[in-house]
Amino acid sequence: MSRPICAQINLAALRHNLNQVRALAPKAKIWAVIKANGYGHGVGRVANQLASADGFAVASVDEALILRQKGFLHRILLLEGIFGADEINLVEQHRLEMVVHSPYQVNWLLAANIQTPIKVWVKIDTGMHRLGFSPQAFKQIMIKLQNAQPKISLHVMSHFASASESDLFTAKQLQVFEQATKKLDYPRSFANSAAVQNLTCAHFDWIRPGIMLYGAGILSKLQTQFRAVLTFRTQLISLKWLDQGEGVGYGQTWQTQRRSLIGVAAAGYGDGYPRHAPSGTPVLVNGQRAQIVGRVSMDMITIDLTDFADSVQIGDPVILWGDGLSVDEIADSAGTIGYELLCGITQRVPIIEINDEI
Repeated sequence: MSRPICAQINLAALRHNLNQVRALAPKAKIWAVIKANGYGHGVGRVANQLASADGFAVASVDEALILRQKGFLHRILLLEGIFGADEINLVEQHRLEMVVHSPYQVNWLLAANIQTPIKVWVKIDTGMHRLGFSPQAFKQIMIKLQNAQPKISLHVMSHFASASESDLFTAKQLQVFEQATKKLDYPRSFANSAAVQNLTCAHFDWIRPGIMLYGAGILSKLQTQFRAVLTFRTQLISLKWLDQGEGVGYGQTWQTQRRSLIGVAAAGYGDGYPRHAPSGTPVLVNGQRAQIVGRVSMDMITIDLTDFADSVQIGDPVILWGDGLSVDEIADSAGTIGYELLCGITQRVPIIEINDEI
């Protein structure tokens, strides 16, 4: 019998979440963001379930080519653009679309011997200060690209720094974008997952949902409308009674305050469970909330099961996150974000597909 840990992926939940995104932004087209191996869910698996999206967004050419090799004919957007002039041939050959965010990318594009028009998304830095042209430089770049031969199909975009919060900075970013693009008749894109949920005014022509497609990063008002796609689950492999005052795990960082039943589950940082998850981080054992105690080991976590002593046994299911326990809650407890946890499940964890329709 193999080790009991697995990542269970509900294919129906992906389709359901995409439908919920469409309901939130019915007038916009959808770039389904499936970079980083589909946020750790498997890019081919995810693309198959999100095939009704208007296009796929990935980080780079190599991620796009995986989709083309798998037979996907969708529009594919390179969110970081190209990393060298030699990639322009691949963009043209495979009908990819590219973000342009830096002068050197513009120079590569204009110097290339392009035979067919390329769809280009010019990125404006509206305040996040990561990628993109300043509003002043944006005007000059657009003039250059408008005069290019053969004609380049132009689009414009930007990225929010904190769209989950309706704060003054978010409003300022939106104002800068509107001001820079108001006289341009090109398709526009701004809204990421947070803005899809929180800023209808930022939906424009294309939205770019990512984490929400996987059932994470969901605002409280919409929690019931989305489903977790990945459930990280394992089983209890040991049960042990300890007297009051006994320490548990490496460093003995947690001591029992009473006679306690300690369970061990087969999951650890070697599987992608966060090593820095502190005592008190929740898990579900037989559907009931319990708490891990002591340090996370490479292959095991320890759980205080004293309150459930009459109802637990070896082999009982343990949900680390997913169905019934949001990955965002675990991430918050461990001082990180759900993105990192979803992308961090290691290769030794088997993936099991289910198709659990609502």
